[in-house]
Amino acid sequence: MISVAEALTLSLGLVRPLDRETLPLAQVAGRYMPEPATARRDQPPFAASAMDGYAIRGPAIPNAEYDVVGEAGAGHAWAGTLKQGQALRIFTGAPVPEGADQVVIQENVTRSDDHITLGADIGTGLNIRPKGADFLTGDHLSPRVLCATDLALLAAMNIADVSVTRRPVVAIIATGDELVMPGETPRADQIIASNSFALAAMAQDAGAITRMLPIARDNEASLHAVFALASDADLVVTIGGASVGDHDLVGKVAADLGMERAFYKIAMRPGKPLMAGMLNGSPMLGLPGNPVSSIVCGHLFMLPMIRAMQGIPAPEPVLQRARLTAPLAANGNRAHYMRAKIMQGQHGPEIHGLDNQDSALLTVLSTANALLLRPVGDGPRAVGDMVEYLTI
Repeated sequence: MISVAEALTLSLGLVRPLDRETLPLAQVAGRYMPEPATARRDQPPFAASAMDGYAIRGPAIPNAEYDVVGEAGAGHAWAGTLKQGQALRIFTGAPVPEGADQVVIQENVTRSDDHITLGADIGTGLNIRPKGADFLTGDHLSPRVLCATDLALLAAMNIADVSVTRRPVVAIIATGDELVMPGETPRADQIIASNSFALAAMAQDAGAITRMLPIARDNEASLHAVFALASDADLVVTIGGASVGDHDLVGKVAADLGMERAFYKIAMRPGKPLMAGMLNGSPMLGLPGNPVSSIVCGHLFMLPMIRAMQGIPAPEPVLQRARLTAPLAANGNRAHYMRAKIMQGQHGPEIHGLDNQDSALLTVLSTANALLLRPVGDGPRAVGDMVEYLTI
């Protein structure tokens, strides 16, 4: 068995960033932009009024009077130059005219026909957004997974098309004679295939396109047929059949098809029978069939591989620290990723491992929102000790 860290390094060594594609701005939410985007104009592109009111020249003086010489609205600039003693009716977002130094908000002004009188309390702000106050032509948006606010920023930069990494295609293959799909009628000795749905959702959230292939039965012909359907995938993920039982044929069939194995078995729980390698030019990850083991290994290995294929820097899981709220016994010779609950305490994050760590219990995993890491050989832990965890 190898360590989790070694297995992760070997898994990430199997993948490379995929090609890029240029897409319309409306289609790139959630996609990774590997190169900086450059603003094509200033924002705002002109000095703009921050309030509805009156633009004036010079400092505002309480009770001063002005002649109103025109009006400016958003998208409708006033072309003249404001002189001393003149005011321009102006609305939020409108260009501030040449010669204006301040916008007095309308609540502090009394108007009669084409004349205004400032109030006794005129405030202290200029109420003008300077040209380029948000960003300037040539400013950059750094590489990132694009969220909704990033799209707004790119649009304001006048960028209509964005170069992003192609989404990885992940083929998911559940294996086993005991499995049937949800909605089917299982025999008394069968169970419902559940792991595939969690793994597909996780992969999609990480930016992948998923293909859930037919269940591969416990015979070589069925496995060969389903593997053939995955031949064009960027990542092949199998579930089950990777152990050493008489019916665990995934490793053998993959080897027959030319898989170059990177490793098999890792010192962790849940999830010991994990394997990875290259299958006909595509990385393959063989997950355990046990539900919790499969999903935990998905978080630790599948998701980092998907992130790496998109070119995302530092794709490894990010561990955080929290304070224990219940004692823990000493850990053994395998890293233990305990299902746990993380919450915000008075002095920061607090965490407790859930009572039942049986790796077949999806109800416990559904309750958890974190994996509490117990390193190999970690001694007993007391209430208040700081431990590492991974958010799930």
